[in-house]
Amino acid sequence: MGAQANDGGRRGVGVPPARRRGARQIVRGLVPGARVVLTTHVNADGDGVGSEVALWHLLRARGLLPVIANPTPYPERFRFLLAQADGAEQSARAAREIGRADLILVCDISDLDRIGHLGQHVRARGVPVACIDHHASDGTLPDGPRLVDPAAAATGELVYDLARVAGWALEPAAARALYVALLTDTGGFRFSNTSPRTLQVAAHLLQHGLDPEQVYTQVYASVPEGGVRLLAEALDTLAVEVPPGLAWLTVPPGALERHDVTSDELDGVVEFARSIAGVRLAMLFREIAGGRIKVSFRSVGDVDVMLLARQFGGGGHRKAAGASLPGALADVQDQVLAEARRVLA
Repeated sequence: MGAQANDGGRRGVGVPPARRRGARQIVRGLVPGARVVLTTHVNADGDGVGSEVALWHLLRARGLLPVIANPTPYPERFRFLLAQADGAEQSARAAREIGRADLILVCDISDLDRIGHLGQHVRARGVPVACIDHHASDGTLPDGPRLVDPAAAATGELVYDLARVAGWALEPAAARALYVALLTDTGGFRFSNTSPRTLQVAAHLLQHGLDPEQVYTQVYASVPEGGVRLLAEALDTLAVEVPPGLAWLTVPPGALERHDVTSDELDGVVEFARSIAGVRLAMLFREIAGGRIKVSFRSVGDVDVMLLARQFGGGGHRKAAGASLPGALADVQDQVLAEARRVLA
């Protein structure tokens, strides 16, 4: 990728030219004293959260006034990243913060509708909307500088590149947040988006005093009992069609409330279906607010689930994508499964 790599040495990892250009565009808009609202998609994941927290630390250190304002509450498993960021997260009054912003910086998405009810406030504010994202999408955000590259393993990798281009030192809290972004969006450095450069960046981040076991424990080994019982219920719904290599799981209606957990505990559940020998396409179905059904898609081999998700108004990556559809659970399943079988055929 053109990186001047030194295997994660102290000097860091070089940045490809196209990313340098995008990073410089964003840096030009970061004026000391400016109010910057950082936001990401509904039900933020580790990449969105890690990118936001890292940017909060980086911008605060340069005299800006950043605040994190998301459309949904911060996931519990990632709140440890806020331990050294008092007052950073203000999602409870996100619309108010957007109304005061000089610049809005959207992480991990390029489409306005992915920030839910905050989209109307972002559009109405009329200030530049910067974007840092690694998804393949033309985007529907208002105008502003862009640092977008689908070749990046995670948005956190692009935030790292931004810091490198700007010459910003990484303090441990920012490095830890970026490590979480990389760790989660590569499935613990197991997925095909894990490149040699991804590991070089991770190696450099670890040199900032991080404890990888502590990070793993916080992210993956702090599940409440209800989360395990929810997993058991979901696995009990497993359905597999050997030819053509299709598997799916369903979250029973009311299961989250019954076990007193949030949708955060569903992170990674679909991977159990994908891990079955011979499965090329795996899906997880669950009911969400507004009478809609959320579908998570995962694939193995050459199946492009991003194209499948786009047929239902969603998006994502080639091997991991999602969409939400209106309708009853059974009807949505019939519709999506029919198309999945067609794609596999």
